[in-house]
Amino acid sequence: MRSLRPFGADGAFQRAENTKDLRLTAVRGAGATILSSGLGLVVQIASTVILARLLTPGDFGLVTMVTTFSLLLVNFGLNGFTEAILQCETLDRYVVSNLFWINLGAGLFLTLGFAGAGSLLAHFYRDARVANVAVSVSASILITSLAVQHLALLKRAMRFSVVSANDVLSKAMAVGVSVLLAWAGWGYWALVAGTIAQALTTTLGAWILCRWIPSLPRRVKGTADMVRYAMHVYGRFSVNYFARNMDNLLVGWRFNAQALGFYKKAYDLFALSGSQLVAPLTSVAVSALSRLQRDSAQYRRYLLNALAVMAFVGMGIGADLTLIGKDVIRILLGPGWEPSGKIFMYFGPGIGMMLLYGTHSWIHLSIGRADRWFRWGMIELAVTVLLFLLGLHWGPVGIAVAWTASFWLLSLPAFWYAGQPIGLGIGPVVRAVWKFLIGSLFAGGAAVALLSRIPGLTAFPGPRGSALRIVIASGVFLVLYLGTVILLYGGLAPIRLVTGLLRDMLPRSKRSELAPAIGVTCEMVSEIPADEALSISCRCRKCG
Repeated sequence: MRSLRPFGADGAFQRAENTKDLRLTAVRGAGATILSSGLGLVVQIASTVILARLLTPGDFGLVTMVTTFSLLLVNFGLNGFTEAILQCETLDRYVVSNLFWINLGAGLFLTLGFAGAGSLLAHFYRDARVANVAVSVSASILITSLAVQHLALLKRAMRFSVVSANDVLSKAMAVGVSVLLAWAGWGYWALVAGTIAQALTTTLGAWILCRWIPSLPRRVKGTADMVRYAMHVYGRFSVNYFARNMDNLLVGWRFNAQALGFYKKAYDLFALSGSQLVAPLTSVAVSALSRLQRDSAQYRRYLLNALAVMAFVGMGIGADLTLIGKDVIRILLGPGWEPSGKIFMYFGPGIGMMLLYGTHSWIHLSIGRADRWFRWGMIELAVTVLLFLLGLHWGPVGIAVAWTASFWLLSLPAFWYAGQPIGLGIGPVVRAVWKFLIGSLFAGGAAVALLSRIPGLTAFPGPRGSALRIVIASGVFLVLYLGTVILLYGGLAPIRLVTGLLRDMLPRSKRSELAPAIGVTCEMVSEIPADEALSISCRCRKCG
């Protein structure tokens, strides 16, 4: 694994990718990212299975009380300076060095501030243990700030495979430390130690993979513009973060650490699909789309194809998890976690829309309009918090319903607002995704009706019964979903689109160089109506 030397002798950033092969580079970057997310998922599942049996819901709830606030500060720079470096047309080492020192100074300030605020958090939650946990977790803020620019440079160079490998390694290290210390009886301190271990591993890996040492700060043109862009992105992230974590704050404040522990595990399964798909692919999508003319037909085609794929996968995952989520939690967490399964039943219907909603950020960031993304975030925050307050009366279940409702209410307005600067209306977006939405709703409802007719299926006890229900329900749903999508499209075009992308994600070969741009041939394109958003560009042996 060769280290990146991002800047040439003239100080300018050295691009590794060829514009002609941008799409294939981006697709392979997406493949590496998804693969690493899958490995990270395996690590996370293993961690959940083991730690849920070594620690109590109260242990998880206590650490969540602190990380609800600390993760906002840890992400300073990771969300902001990363996007600024990715979308900037020209870049040199002196600007990046300035960003490094600004980021490090902010990280030190935030670390000291959060450590000092530990006693206030303890008073807010009425739990004295929170103060010591906050002081310990604050170290992860400063450690992470050292890696921001190095990781961003790797992503700009489209080195997503090494970034992904580093991410998987850091997660594995965190899990290993947490499990080992939990086994030794450290209780919630095992989770704290794992958090710090993950930050350390990520930072060391970033410096090894990107061989760049920042120079001393100097006055350079462009620094202020990049900082301004970064602050808009981080402002949007902060607003979004408050919306995404207000639920933890309300549940922990209104109820207790145990109730928050049950709720958090249900939420983790709900958010897992987003963290495994949309979040990892954002850097890939922004890097690729930023290199295209924002008003070009190619930009729209790439974007709408990406939305179609996300809808196809996301709606299917969401409906399937709604069917099997309760049994998944029963297997992963074991006895004593039944309340989490009940809460998740109300999260499930929002998963598909959550995945689709998350992709509207790709438009804002790739066209350089982080300011509009920030303003939309204020609307999102107001709507989401209002729904939380309305649902709080019904406890964690009411908060779960509020989450689901928020994504269904906000998705169409979000795409309408994001597409305004480039004249992208709602129509193309709706045409790209509506058949997958209808397909998942129909297949989910039909699966429930069919499964209810299988005698004794719900009566099988224990993990074996849960595993049996998962296999049967998922199999029935998959057949119904794929069949419905094929009928709605009148052919296999969406499935060929996805399989073509999967083929392009494989390592480079002579055959892949001759393959179509998104894995289809001219004949496949003719199967799709001209007015559909699922348009496909061809580059194959027949049409060149």
